[in-house]
Amino acid sequence: MLRVAVVGSGPSGCYTAQSLIQRDPGVLVDVLDRLPCPFGLVRYGVAPDHEKIKSLQGSLRTVLEHERVRFLGGVRVGGPDGLPAARLRELYHAVVYCVGAATDRRLGVPGEELPGSWSATEFVSWYSAHPDAADAGFLRGVRSAVVIGVGNVAVDVARMLVRGAAELRPTDIPQAALDTLAASGLTEVHMVGRRGPAQARFTTKELRELGALPGVEVTVDKTDLALDPGDPGALPAAPRRNVEVLRGWAAQPSAAAPRRIRLRFFLRPVELLAVGGRVGAVRFERTAPDGRGGVTGTGRYEDVPAQLVLRSVGYRGVPLEGLPFDPASGTVPHREGRVLRDGVPSPGEYVAGWIKRGPTGVIGTNRPCAKETAAAVLSDAPALVRTDVPADPVPALRAVGVDPVPWDGWLAIERAEAELGSRLGRSVVKLADWDTLLAAARVR
Repeated sequence: MLRVAVVGSGPSGCYTAQSLIQRDPGVLVDVLDRLPCPFGLVRYGVAPDHEKIKSLQGSLRTVLEHERVRFLGGVRVGGPDGLPAARLRELYHAVVYCVGAATDRRLGVPGEELPGSWSATEFVSWYSAHPDAADAGFLRGVRSAVVIGVGNVAVDVARMLVRGAAELRPTDIPQAALDTLAASGLTEVHMVGRRGPAQARFTTKELRELGALPGVEVTVDKTDLALDPGDPGALPAAPRRNVEVLRGWAAQPSAAAPRRIRLRFFLRPVELLAVGGRVGAVRFERTAPDGRGGVTGTGRYEDVPAQLVLRSVGYRGVPLEGLPFDPASGTVPHREGRVLRDGVPSPGEYVAGWIKRGPTGVIGTNRPCAKETAAAVLSDAPALVRTDVPADPVPALRAVGVDPVPWDGWLAIERAEAELGSRLGRSVVKLADWDTLLAAARVR
């Protein structure tokens, strides 16, 4: 029997486990996660009002409930409090790291560290009930917000900032976040990109959702649209549809709505300005197309008032102690999923997902990525199984103070979240802190 550890229970981890068990009936897979809850960014990165995408948890659940797959939550790998990668390698024939890209790219501008300046991921983690997230008072005293970035995550956070309580109450958003958003005095969100509408990375479906929000006006500056060079009809299908939606909003007369989302383009952040010791505005430089798909500065500046700034300019992988890391790409060096040490494949060590290829693609992109890595593992299996490993690694984990949360523990958390929702007169409501999650996991 080939015993494999998959580190990370998000889509890439689950798809890797699925590929392994489908291709070889002699494989046993333990899916490890540092959180007591599975599903990774599907649970903690998808906005609560996107029920269709969140329903993907159903197919991931099927993988984790397979008789040859075992979920082990609460297992931290690497770092001062985690299980060393070298020790994990001793417990399994192969280890596949599917740890994603755990941090955000920085803007690299003065004032970025001011109170009121956050990454979009920190905000998403808060309203998604990630146990590492803190109630940082994101919306306290906020009337205007700036979201820097024009991808789907930027659209998500802009939408969540102006969503009404009536639309969010049926979701699994934690109660504290729901109460905070419902009481918010925010009236305006600026979503800003340094390039033009044709280069925006959001999907048309996500974009159109903004125009369907009750009590929200979406505005687009016609000047920004005019700056985009070329004939929109010559654009590829996806950006062409985006530009068509934006042009439709730009042509609409102004409406008296309690909240507004302003989509801005050709503005590059150069500084976050302080007012009273915290963010009070963002200074942007107006950019212009350079004729090569990029932009150049014009030397003209504009200050946009904001008491909250969320940067959404991409994710980045972080080093995992015990593994090689390429700081330029933010990934682990690999060849077809095999981890490379000094350019040579390291026996029994593999990667899949964003830590393998960088933060690109959509959830489904993880499938072929996982299949490639799984194929590499199974190709190497005859050599890997010659190594002696424990028949069951869990006793060895417990011997070093790691007490994994099993699948039954996760089911107990699900029951506790359903019970909390019932008490609050809602559906399922997420538990939002470590102590509560772990206490719920023990009730089984």
